[in-house]
Amino acid sequence: MAEGMKTVLITGSGRGIGEETARLFWEKGYRVVLNALHPERIEKAAAEMNRVRPGSALSFPCDVRDSSAVGAMFDAAEAAFGTIDVLINNAAVAWIGLFTDMTDEEWDRIFDTSVKGAFYCSRRAAKAMIHRHEGGVILNLSSMWGQVGASCETAYSAAKGALISFTKALAKELGPSGIRVNCAAPGVIMTDMNRELDEETLAGLKEETPLERLGTPRDIANLLYFLASDEASFITGQVIGANGGLVIT
Repeated sequence: MAEGMKTVLITGSGRGIGEETARLFWEKGYRVVLNALHPERIEKAAAEMNRVRPGSALSFPCDVRDSSAVGAMFDAAEAAFGTIDVLINNAAVAWIGLFTDMTDEEWDRIFDTSVKGAFYCSRRAAKAMIHRHEGGVILNLSSMWGQVGASCETAYSAAKGALISFTKALAKELGPSGIRVNCAAPGVIMTDMNRELDEETLAGLKEETPLERLGTPRDIANLLYFLASDEASFITGQVIGANGGLVIT
């Protein structure tokens, strides 16, 4: 199948890295399935894409913590486009505060969105990819904090660390079927999540970064596009940091 006819499904694509990644893959000729918990932004983005290239985008709002909702999303995507060639597990939420102040519900929300959501989506995507015998790509969004941990972001760090282990194990399991599984670990990226940080904190992070700048959503989108491409056909089970050198492991 020509690359221009491939389909990518991106969870959490209503803003930030997910939104920019959907835009880049669409610009490169992919059909795009956009997902978010709330419909407004993904419906608008899909409508804009379809005005330019009819039949190139589908929006499906759902909570990836809900296995049945994930199943319905894949059913709709497959009905519209036939196959999902690339899955990008990007949906995530954060919580900043003292570990001892965290509630059970806050912990579960972070883990269920990042880890359980990735499990539900990957399980469904992998079954179809294995059945087609045409390979496929699964990409998970971790974080540099999943590699080294962050004070006052214990649950987020733990969930992103779990995604790293999930990536490595799944790559070994799915490799014989020609399915590649990799993980991107972004650093400080200027998304809505990090814009909540004060100017002094952002300035300090920029100063600590060897490349002396903070990242952009397009920086991560470019990495994900490369990992999904044929140019990365011998890369699987890897965690690729994109953090300007702030964390070097």
